[in-house]
This record gives sequence, structure tokens and C-alpha cells, in this order.
Amino acid sequence: YVCAGFSPTVPPDGGWGWAVVFGSFISIGFSYAFPKSLTIYFKEIQEYFSVSYSEIAWVSSVMLASMYAGGPVSSVLVNRYGSRPVVMVGGVMVGTAMLLASFGTSIMHLYLCVGLIGGFGLAFNLQPALTIIGTYFQVKRPLANGLAMTGSPVILSTLAPLNQFLFDSFGWRGSFLILGSICLNCCVAGSLMRPVTKVVPPKPAKSESKSQSCAERFIDFSLFKHRGFLIYLVGNVVLFFGFFAPVVFLAPYAKHQGIDEYSAALLLTIFALVDMFIRPVTGFLGNTKLVRPKIQYFFSFAVSYNGICHLLCPLLPGYAGLVGYAVILGLGFGMVSALLFEVLMDLVGAHRFSSAVGLVTIIECGPVLLGPPISGLDLEKIMRQNPTTSKSSVQCRPTTRWQCNL
Repeated sequence: YVCAGFSPTVPPDGGWGWAVVFGSFISIGFSYAFPKSLTIYFKEIQEYFSVSYSEIAWVSSVMLASMYAGGPVSSVLVNRYGSRPVVMVGGVMVGTAMLLASFGTSIMHLYLCVGLIGGFGLAFNLQPALTIIGTYFQVKRPLANGLAMTGSPVILSTLAPLNQFLFDSFGWRGSFLILGSICLNCCVAGSLMRPVTKVVPPKPAKSESKSQSCAERFIDFSLFKHRGFLIYLVGNVVLFFGFFAPVVFLAPYAKHQGIDEYSAALLLTIFALVDMFIRPVTGFLGNTKLVRPKIQYFFSFAVSYNGICHLLCPLLPGYAGLVGYAVILGLGFGMVSALLFEVLMDLVGAHRFSSAVGLVTIIECGPVLLGPPISGLDLEKIMRQNPTTSKSSVQCRPTTRWQCNL
């Protein structure tokens, strides 16, 4: 199973690979941080279009779901053309989506532009960036993955206060226009992702060509016969129902409690700073001789801790409590994020990773899409309590049992 996005040569574990890690740092950072950073605008857009918490939550949910649903398409393109052109096209798509959204006249317009077009653009940034790391690193792969995944909190900690400044200066329409130009930096990141070697796939025999469908030549469906892959997939579906919801509603919930806008935005910055610290630390620990052979158990611990964090939130009242929650949430979220794809690559191998990511993301788009809106309905019913976190913890904790079976 050889494709343009994968090289059968021995990974160099360094050299230009560190430039590739930096490009992946930017691409992965925008893919995960951008939907979260847009929550700064939610309260104002909600009032502008006179919509509910649940309706406004669909903007981020559709964007995240489109990013995950675009995984198989991205996998096919990466396997055919390699990571570099796919990431560059994705950057153009996200920039164009934000440009069109700045002229939005209804919430449906935002669903289409920010959610659908922007989400697919992020899919073309995320999956190629994850795949190419496996072609450059083997021994140092957990560390490289941890450093690349650190892009999300670094960019989030920058975008959160920047978005508040842009909103105060230009309004949400002008801010979306500026954000579109910022997203074009993903094209620069993509230019760094040159392949290790240019591999031309061998032409299959006629009998093999007839027996295989067009899709099977680009996506490895035999992964569904892989026991570890199936356990990973089921566990992550449960996890993702509650994984993103607390982050999506953290700033809007703080604003509703009477906390000023900049202090609410600071919560996301605090969360991102802690997340930024723990991701490379997790990657370093995962690369040690003691942890790497048991990295699946390390991942199970991270998922369990993430669920416990949400249960503690109602016990931490006031702004100081929200700051404490942002800190412990950043630790749990960062550990899970740093190990999420490293565990998958460890299970299926680098040569099947592109297909595995595509299949995982298309199935995970359901819980990613439904999780925040369901929590938004709860948030409207009991605004003075913290139902978002408690429900999310219920979704996160059972996942540990599944991951332990890996």
C-alpha cells in the first residue's frame, strides 16, 4: 500500500523533518484553535441575529464536523498528491470562507461559509500535517507529534485576545475579513511539507485492478478488520461527545455570569497556556523507554483525568474557580490531544495512518457535530449551574474502559 503521501524509505528522524514539524505546528494549530477562538464572537453574533445558544453553537459544531467529515477526502488527496498541495489548497479555502462570512446576512450563511467551507479547508490542513510527520520520524515520533500538536494552544492563546481586540476595533464582520487573511499563512506552512522522496505508485496488475474499487486504491478499508483500530474508534466516538463542548462554552458562560469580555477571553488564554505547556511534556514522556511500550495505557489515564476535570468544575465557583477549571482542563485536554494520533499511528503503522485518520474522522464527525449544541440546550435550561461540564465528564469517563483494551 504505497502512495504519494508515504515514503517506504527509513524516516530520517531529523534534518528537514524539524521544518516539517514547524509547518505541521501551524497547520494543526489553525485546524484545532480556529473553531475555538471564534467563540469570542458568539455572544455578539447571537444578539445580532437573535438566535439561541444552541443555534449559535452550531457554527463551531458544523466547522468541526466538516473538518472531521473531510478526512476521507483529504486522505485520498494526500495519498494521490502528497501533503504539500493539499495543505496549501486548504489554507485558501479557509481564507475564502472567512471572507464570504464577513458579508453574512443570516446564521445560515455562517453555517455554510464558516462551518462547511471553512471546515473542509481545515480538514485539508489537519490530516496531511499529521500524516507527513510519520514519514519523517520513527524513533522521535512521539516527541515530534507532541511538538506539532502544541500548535493548537499556541495559536489559540494568540487568537483569543487578538479576536477581542479585532472585535472592539472592527466589529465581527471586519474581524472575519482580517482572520481570513491570517489563515492564508497555512499556505506558507504547506510549502514546508516537501516529501522525503517522490514515490510513484506501481501500476497494479489487470486482475488486481478489476477486483479493487476506485476507493480501495486510496483508502485501506481492511482497517475495519483490525481489532485495536475498532476499539480505538468506538472509544473516541464516546469521548468526542463531550470533548470540545466545555471549551466552546467557557467564554460565553463566563460572560453570562457577569465577567467582562477581556477576562472571559483570558480564560481561553490561560487554558491555552497550560495546554501549550503540557503537550510537549506529554510528547517527551511518551518518547521515554518506560512509557512508549505502554503508551496506550498512558492515553487511557489522560482520558480518565480529562473526565474527572469536568466533575470538579461545579465545586469551583466565581471567576477564580473558572480560572482553576481552565488550568486543570488545559492539563487534561493537552494530554489527550498530544497522544490522540500518536496512539493511532502506533496501532496501525505509518503506512496505513493516512487511511486510518480519514476513516476515524468521518465517523467522529457525528459526536463532534452534536456535542456542543446538546450542551447548549442544557446551558439555556439551567444557566446558573454548570451542566456543560458535568455532562461532558459523563461522556469522557467511559472511554477509558475502551482505551484500556487497546
